[in-house]
Amino acid sequence: MSVGTYGLPKLPYAYNALEPSISAQIMELHHSKHHQTYVTNLNNALKSYATALSSNDIAGQIALQNAIRFNGGGHINHSLFWENLTPASSAEADPQTAATLMAAIAKVWGSLDEFKAAFTKALLGLQGSGWGWLVKDGNGLRIVTTKDQDPVVGGEVPVLGVDMWEHAYYLQYLNGKAAYIENIWSVINWKTAETRFKGGPDDVFKVLRASI
Repeated sequence: MSVGTYGLPKLPYAYNALEPSISAQIMELHHSKHHQTYVTNLNNALKSYATALSSNDIAGQIALQNAIRFNGGGHINHSLFWENLTPASSAEADPQTAATLMAAIAKVWGSLDEFKAAFTKALLGLQGSGWGWLVKDGNGLRIVTTKDQDPVVGGEVPVLGVDMWEHAYYLQYLNGKAAYIENIWSVINWKTAETRFKGGPDDVFKVLRASI
């Protein structure tokens, strides 16, 4: 069994491009260290899994599933996260670039501001480390949270996500999670969110196929 080797995707902007919402120091550490570690550990786990599979080592295959899930989820989540961020000065940061999504959000929550309030409440309600997601489920929208590095998979389409691990904000905001969430809205890439909303899982996860 041969397995592909995943690589760290390049960011579509410089490390300092999201300042002041997210500092260059955080972006560099988050991308080049944390995400790279998930990629490295995923590749090692997949290689070991292939060896266990070829040798009919069922116990070994089972033992590796947690590592694949955790590190694979870390690679998936961060790859999606980088794409749904953009400099505040870019056109993509304007919610008006996502007219179809804005209409769907208004249908569910009444307005973008009410959606942001509901999303913020869900993020602040996370205990420990995890992610908050706006997902498309069928033709509707829902807010969900995932623990640790569990990804959104299956029939749901992740439209946008926010990393709530401490490494995403602590060096800049310390324990001020609410301030981190408030400021990250300025650098959301609504154009990417619109594209994901209009597409399906294959469209969203193409960034992962490109990282092999």
